[in-house]
Parts: sequence; structure tokens; C-alpha cells
Amino acid sequence: MYEAFFGLREKPFALTPNTEFLVQLAPYQACLNLLRVALGEGEGFIKVTGEVGTGKTLLCRALLNLLDAERYQLAYLPNPCLSPLELRQALARELRIEGVDSLQDHALLDALQIRLIELAAAGKSCVLLIDEAQALPAETLEALRLLTNLETEQRKLLQVVLFGQPELDVTLARHEFRQLLQRITFSYRLRPLDVRDTQRYLQERLAVAGYRGEPLFAPRAVGVLVRGSSGIPRLLNILAHKALMAAFGDGSRQVTASHVRRAMADTEGAQPFRHWSPRWLSLGLAAGTLSVVVLLGAWPWLKQWSGWWS
Repeated sequence: MYEAFFGLREKPFALTPNTEFLVQLAPYQACLNLLRVALGEGEGFIKVTGEVGTGKTLLCRALLNLLDAERYQLAYLPNPCLSPLELRQALARELRIEGVDSLQDHALLDALQIRLIELAAAGKSCVLLIDEAQALPAETLEALRLLTNLETEQRKLLQVVLFGQPELDVTLARHEFRQLLQRITFSYRLRPLDVRDTQRYLQERLAVAGYRGEPLFAPRAVGVLVRGSSGIPRLLNILAHKALMAAFGDGSRQVTASHVRRAMADTEGAQPFRHWSPRWLSLGLAAGTLSVVVLLGAWPWLKQWSGWWS
């Protein structure tokens, strides 16, 4: 809708994790650096936690792209809701072991160990990355710990990186997981973005999408974005996208704090501005969609762009 108006090739704030839009902010870079150092150590579990929407999946995909395929054999499990047997089968498929479905449990474990030894002999470290790890069932977590017992006299045959929400920390603090907790040699907690982070985040994502020009988000708009999103990148994306829609609807070449507030009024999960409630906002909330709040109110402007719409 607004891409041509702002000189963009594509939407800069889409929700799909796209590593082309990964901004090398301090928390992200620190996390990736720690992961590379930790994997170089070759032992134990590694844990990355963060609130919903802080970019864990994006970092997981970035790590997959960064690691040298000559050195690492990677296995990626995006869906952790697996039984112990399903976990072993999924890992075996990722390691290209044939006939997985026909193998019984002990035979499957033997096949995994043989494959892992083969990879180690070829100079490769096997790394299992699990996204949404807070959803791992308790018995599957224990099966995962037992998998990391596979080793030679010199090294572990399998490293595990867990990406999860803070609930993962709560689970691992339970008494029955004390053995697994002791094996977590490195961990990192993603923090929300501050104002400086957010300014860079907005500018770089806009640049990747093709924007060239003066800062598109006014300084006050950035501050409102940070407060409204609590610095959570996913919410930032939602609010920034809707604020661009609002600015486009007004015919404004810059996103203002008012545009961000209008986006917040349409977004569940955004922090409310209790002292800002003009009369038209109540109508927008009743309608429940930004198209009513912004586009109908801006119809005279949009009519001028009828040629663009066609």
C-alpha cells in the first residue's frame, strides 16, 4: 500500500523472520558471538532465552547461515513438541540416516551413535538447534540430555543449542532437571531494545527495503514506538508498519508520534496511552481495524492517488 509512496521496494517490517533484515544490534551481535565461541568449545548445552518476539527464531536462522558447513553438521528442529522417540527420529532424519521409521529404539540409538562417530571422524561437530524449546515435554528433555552422553574419550558427539522463552528457565530450575542444568555451559538472555537500538533498527530495515532519504520516523515517534512496544522487535514491526500506513493515509512524508499512537490504538499488546484519547479514537476502537481509523479518515487524500491505485 505505502511502498511506492515512501520509495520502498518491499515492506520493511514484515513479521516473517528474514535474515536479510537482521540488524547487527549490540544484543544480537553479543548473542551470535557467544554462540560461536561456545560451539567452538565443543561441550555441553547452550541456552538462549528471551521474551516472546525478541528475535530468537531470527537469531537461530542467522546462526544456521553463519556456521561453516565444512566444520559443522547442523540439525534444526523448529517443532519441539515431540516424544522421546520422535526426537531421536527427527535427529536421525536431519543426519540423513536411512530407514529411520523401521528402527526400534535401541537400534535407532545405535544408528545415531554410529553416524555421530562418522561425522566426528570426518572432522565435523554435530550441532542440534531447537527452537521454541520451552515447549519440550519433560520426558523429551531428559531424552535430550541422554543423547548428549554419546561421546568418545576425547569429545562430545553432540552439542545442543536451546532457543526458548523465559518459561524454559523455570522448567530447568526444577529439581528433576538439575543434571541438565549443570550441563549448560553458556547462556544468553536477550534484552528488549532501547531508543538508540530502535533508531538503528528502523533505519537499517528501511534501508534494506530500499528507502533513501531523511529519517522517516521523527525522534518523538521513535520514543513512542519504544514505549508502546516495550522494545520488543515483533511489536516494533507491527507498530511501525501500521504507523507507515497512517502516515501514508495522511499524505505525510514522515511518521510522527501521532501516527504511532494511532497504530497503538489498533494493536493488542501495545502499551496503552491512557492520557491520549481523542474522540475519533473511540470510533476507531469500536471499528477495530486500522483501515477504519486511518484510511477512511484520509479518503480525500487517497482520491488524489487514484491513478496510483489503478
